[in-house]
Amino acid sequence: MHISRLVFALGLGALQFVAGHTLFMNLFINDIDQGDGTCVRIPMDAHNATNPINDLDRHSGSQGVARVCPVPQGSKLSFQFRTTPDSSPGTIDASHLGPSAVYMKNVGSAIKDPGVGDGWFKIGHLGYDLATHKWCTQTLIVNHGLLSFPVPPDLAGGYYLIRPELLALQDADKNPPNPQFYTGCAQIFLRSNGTALPKDTVRIPGYVGIENASVRFDVYNPVWPYLELGPEVYMPGLSPKRVVQSVERQTEGLLPGNAVVANANWWSVELSPYENEDGCWNASKTCYAQSDTCYKTAPPTGSKNCRNGFFTGPPVFSLTVGREPVSSKGLENTSAAGSTKASGQSSAAALPLTSAFDSTSRFVGEGCWRKGGWGTGLSG
Repeated sequence: MHISRLVFALGLGALQFVAGHTLFMNLFINDIDQGDGTCVRIPMDAHNATNPINDLDRHSGSQGVARVCPVPQGSKLSFQFRTTPDSSPGTIDASHLGPSAVYMKNVGSAIKDPGVGDGWFKIGHLGYDLATHKWCTQTLIVNHGLLSFPVPPDLAGGYYLIRPELLALQDADKNPPNPQFYTGCAQIFLRSNGTALPKDTVRIPGYVGIENASVRFDVYNPVWPYLELGPEVYMPGLSPKRVVQSVERQTEGLLPGNAVVANANWWSVELSPYENEDGCWNASKTCYAQSDTCYKTAPPTGSKNCRNGFFTGPPVFSLTVGREPVSSKGLENTSAAGSTKASGQSSAAALPLTSAFDSTSRFVGEGCWRKGGWGTGLSG
């Protein structure tokens, strides 16, 4: 296939001013979406989160996150790439042509390990399909950004980092060459009774250099075949392996049993019941603190779940405004959406309070009680 640069640009509408960058945002386990940014290390600056890696000697990893997703043995994992961190449609610009690969690394802690250095092995690779005449990136667009590979079934149970990567070659023929890597890192715990780990591993960064023919491939004047980038894919029963002991139980990164609202790698818990005004205020402070943390730690994928939630309450109370009694009776068991409206109707936030507290009242998610009124903690 020979395509001139001009025909290629016209055919794909490449005369644009905005580059269609991309980033791995969502992890799917056996086709179940784990949620925006959940168990995924994502750069926190939305303005450059989707920028490519141009320096092949630079480590692209980001800081570990609080969640580690449990994965059953031999599961199908899918990695969704998007052009914007939120849920807007778009995978990658059509001019970005190139292959993909997925690497795994067995680690002692999926949260604390930086991912730098040796220990990485490849579990999947897609390049150029001579039958369909399509690059992996073109197939990815058709698949709504989903890149899927199975976890080798013989792998030992334990913690792993997983690195899906795309390589865009549209500028690889420039001088100097400018291959663009788009990647990310997922944190998982593999629930497996397997005992194998690949014997042959590579270093990241270090497994590929700018002198490698695979990153300098000219997609406009191709000379086939395209050589697979990096090491060979690990094949159970065929590739060299070493026998290790499986880690049987996950002890980090699990969503607590009392979690009621989650956003990416943050969660809130149901607050304790209270029976007096001090308990009410303490619960309010804790509720707002949880809300504040949600917004401050939300990755570029968004904070929409920071506004979700429900609560049982508010406590039954009565107060006097002038000579008129005011009561919360009838406002119990109200959704968080309704609490915003009720909060707007209350003007007694600074008035003295005499109340008969309901000891079953609770704070869950965004519902927060405040003196003389009640409202949503996450909307301030």
